[in-house]
Amino acid sequence: MRTMIMAAAAAALLTGCGGPGGTEDTDAPASTDAADTNASLEPGDDFAARLQTLLIEAEPGSTITLPRGTFMMTDGLSLDVDGVTISGAGQGETILDFSGQRGSGEGLLVTADDVTLENFTIQETKGDGIKSKDADRIIYRDLTVEWLGEPDEENGAYGVYPVESTDVLVERVTVRGASDAGIYVGQSDRIIVRDSLAEYNVAGIEIENSTNAAVYGNTARHNAGGILVFDLPDLPVMGGNSTAVYDNDILDNNTRNFAPPGNIVAGVPSGTGVIIMANDKVEVSNNRFGDNQTVQILITAYTEPFTDEAYNPLPRNVAIFGNTYGRSGYNPKGILGSFAPLVGGSLPPIVWDGVTRWGDETDTDVNIFIDEPDTVGFINLGLGTYPISVENAAPTMDRPDADRFDPLPAITLEHAE
Repeated sequence: MRTMIMAAAAAALLTGCGGPGGTEDTDAPASTDAADTNASLEPGDDFAARLQTLLIEAEPGSTITLPRGTFMMTDGLSLDVDGVTISGAGQGETILDFSGQRGSGEGLLVTADDVTLENFTIQETKGDGIKSKDADRIIYRDLTVEWLGEPDEENGAYGVYPVESTDVLVERVTVRGASDAGIYVGQSDRIIVRDSLAEYNVAGIEIENSTNAAVYGNTARHNAGGILVFDLPDLPVMGGNSTAVYDNDILDNNTRNFAPPGNIVAGVPSGTGVIIMANDKVEVSNNRFGDNQTVQILITAYTEPFTDEAYNPLPRNVAIFGNTYGRSGYNPKGILGSFAPLVGGSLPPIVWDGVTRWGDETDTDVNIFIDEPDTVGFINLGLGTYPISVENAAPTMDRPDADRFDPLPAITLEHAE
C-alpha cells in the first residue's frame, strides 16, 4: 500500500540534486525587494540557516518565496512575525527534508497571527510536521507533510497541528504517516478543514476540544480511524461542540494502529470511519463510507477515569443523516471485537455504546438522532455506564427516540474568502 507513496516521493526528489543545497550549488544570498520587504530565497550552501534568518527578520505583511528543490534541514524552523506568507514552488516541488534533524521538535513552529503557509512539502520530521499555537487567522494551503516508508510509531505525532487559535483554515493539504493525527485542530474556534487528503495515519483528521468546525470535501483513507471528533478532560480549553462533518470520502481505514502506547488514539480500533467521543452538537451527513472493517460511525463516551469536575464524558446531540454506506463491520477490532459475537459476529454501520451516565450519576438524555434508511444497520450496545464490560451489555437495534437539534450554521472565514 506504500508503493504509490514511495514512487511519488522518489519522483519529487528528482526535482533537486539531493544534496544540502538543493537544485543549485551556489552561495547566493536571499534577494530582498526593499519596497515591499518580500524575499526570494535561492538554493545554495547554508540554505536552512538563511531561511531561518529570513523568518526572524521578516517584516509584517511580507512574503518569503522558497525555490524548487529538495533542501536538507538539520534543525526546526520557527516564525513569530505576524502577517507573513511562506510560499514554495508547489507540493513535491519545494521539499524541506528533515530526515537529518538533530532535535525532536516540529519541522516548523508558528506563533504569530495572519500567517499563510502554502505550496511546499515537509518530510520526515522527528516531531510534528507543522505546528501553530495561538496563531489566529492562519492558513495551511496546498501543503504536504509526510513520513515515508511503512507506518512507524517513531514518526512524528501530528502532520498539520494548529492549536489554541481562532479562524483556522486547512485546505488542499496532504498528510501521510503521522503516528497520532494527520490533520489535527485542537482547542480552537471557527475552523474549516476542506479538500484535503489524510492517509496512512493513525487518525486521518481530528477535531479536539474545539468549537464551530466544518470538515468537508476531504478524503480520509487507509488510516486506522478516518475522522475523529473528541473532547478530553484536563485541557486549557474544553467543552468541544458544534462540528459538522459532511461530504467527505471515508474509505478503507484499515491500517493497523501504530500509535505509541499510552497515546489516546492508541485505543482507536483499526477499521473505524468516524468516532464521536464526549462531544456536543455533532452532525455527520452526506458522507460516503466504504470498507471500514470495524464500524462506519462509532458514538462513544470517554472511557478513562478522570477527576475534572467540569468535564462531561458523554456524547450528546449527535445527528447522523444522508450518508451512504459500503461494506463494514466484517472484522471488528479492539474492544468492539469483543461485542461482535453478541450480534452474530459482525457490526452494523452505526454503533453507539449506549452510555448515558458516569459512575453513580443519574441517566442523561444524550439525544442521539439517526435519520438513515431502515436498511442502514444500527446497534445500541446498552452499556449504561463505565467501566465497560461485555457482561453488562444489553444490545438493541432500536434507534433512539431523539429530536433533531437546530442545524449548525455555516462556517465562513473572512480572512480566507
